[in-house]
Amino acid sequence: MKTIKAGIIGTGFIGPAHVEAARRSGFVEMIALCEANDDLAKAKAAQLGIPKAYGSVDAFLADPEIQVVHNCTPNHVHFEISKKIMAADKHVISEKPLAMTTKQSKELVKLAAKSGVVNAIDFNYRYYPLVQEAKDQVASGKLGDVFHATGSYTQDWLYLATDWNWRLVPEFSGESRAVADVGSHWCDAIQFITGLKITKVCADFQTIHKHRMKPKKQVETYSGKMLKPTDYEPMPINTEDFASVLFQFSNGAHGSFSVSQCFAGRKNRLFYELSGSKKSLVWDQERPNELWIGYREKPNELLIKDPSLLSERARAYAHYPGGHPEAYPDGLKNFLLRVYSHIAGKEKTADFSTFQDGHDELAICEAILASSRSQKWVTVKY
Repeated sequence: MKTIKAGIIGTGFIGPAHVEAARRSGFVEMIALCEANDDLAKAKAAQLGIPKAYGSVDAFLADPEIQVVHNCTPNHVHFEISKKIMAADKHVISEKPLAMTTKQSKELVKLAAKSGVVNAIDFNYRYYPLVQEAKDQVASGKLGDVFHATGSYTQDWLYLATDWNWRLVPEFSGESRAVADVGSHWCDAIQFITGLKITKVCADFQTIHKHRMKPKKQVETYSGKMLKPTDYEPMPINTEDFASVLFQFSNGAHGSFSVSQCFAGRKNRLFYELSGSKKSLVWDQERPNELWIGYREKPNELLIKDPSLLSERARAYAHYPGGHPEAYPDGLKNFLLRVYSHIAGKEKTADFSTFQDGHDELAICEAILASSRSQKWVTVKY
């Protein structure tokens, strides 16, 4: 397959993961990197083994060799940068959220359709083998009718009042934090698996740390545990640390989920339970190679990730034999492999999450935020 030349804008926590995953596809060459200034760009490019470094987005996008751009910048600049990428006639792969508001995301969906460039958004949990297996169980009728779904997404990286990140600042991250940051992944996963849309929500938010101690120097995501007390200054917080959400599916079934970034011991646990008329399915991202299958009339089962035991759909996402775990980096690799295969013309259909999916998740998050403020059920306006 012909080599595709790509570039990346933004190299914080998720950027290097994109670089690695793209390279693992086998036919992508990461040729350029863009950062906030020339010095940072050169340092990051040297660290990641990328030949070209740019301190300006405009100069980066003027490079005629770059065919695909990974937008891994902070939330508040996703919209403008994705617009510029498409205006430069380059394919775009964006981190979530797609934008800060549905007004912006609608515009990006329209621009993507008009420009004709390939557009994708990273909802990487879709691309785990056992999430694909769960989708097949539903699509094939093996689960039966969907009764209800429950679950959570819990983390402890903002557990302490001294934990700080740019995502705590609404101007950079948005008016919702925990729901928009990780709840969006849960909603996307459950909709992807069931093939159903979340149509109505009722939410309750809690800000556990009303004030946090902001470091006086910049720290990257998931870092900053070695700072001293004198390195901080107090800052008020008005986005949620915890949220609980009731919801209704498009088929009339109901469900609930909670999100927390202050749950000690949970590092990154996306967890769902899906109840059907024939069986139930349970999956935990911290134990990603196990799918629990529940029955009423016979013993329950534990399906271990093994290509020989999976459906044809899921088998395409499992690249190693049974007993060889696959997890977070592999989900991102599976996502990018499908995007780049489509760009290369190997796959005719876009079998990956697109800007439309990014818009849909923003619509759900906005409805959840509105519900938390009104304390009433709110209809999702897609």
